[in-house]
Amino acid sequence: MPAPLRIILTEEEDRTLSELREAQTVPYRTRDRAHMLRLNAQGLNVPAIAEIFQCHQHTVRATLRRWESNGLGGLWEAPGRGAKSKWQPSDLDYLTACLDQEPRTYNSAQLAQKLKQERLVDLSSDRLRRLLKKKDIGGNEPDTATNGSKIPSRKPLSRRT
Repeated sequence: MPAPLRIILTEEEDRTLSELREAQTVPYRTRDRAHMLRLNAQGLNVPAIAEIFQCHQHTVRATLRRWESNGLGGLWEAPGRGAKSKWQPSDLDYLTACLDQEPRTYNSAQLAQKLKQERLVDLSSDRLRRLLKKKDIGGNEPDTATNGSKIPSRKPLSRRT
C-alpha cells in the first residue's frame, strides 16, 4: 500500500489554483489537476479524489508529484505531445506563389509531387488538399466552372422556321 500523499498550500497558491480551476481559457486537464490539488490540501485522500474524477489513483498521485517537483508549471501538458508536422507555413506560401505566378493548373497530386521535388516535403495529395482547403488557398482556376470555364461555351443553334 503506497504511502499517503498530502500537500500543503499557501493562501496565495490556493487562490491561484482556485482561479485556475474556474478559468475557461485553461485546458480542462489543467483545471482538473488544480482541483485535485485543492481537494488534497483540504484533506481528501488519493482514492477519494480518484473516485470523484473517475480516474485511476496513479493519475492523482502523478498530479501531486508533479506539483511537488515543478510547482504551478507542472499542471500543464509537457511540450512534444503528438505527431510533428512535416510541413512549414513557408511551404504553403511557396505553393501559393506557384499557383499565382504559373499559368498552368495543378491537381493535388501534382502539387504534392512538386513540393516533394523542390522542397523535400513528403505529403500525400489528400493531406495537401485538406491543408490547402483549410488555409483557404484556392487553385488558379476560376471560382466556379459556370462563371469562367476554360472551354468556350457554344452558341445555341438557331432554328429556321
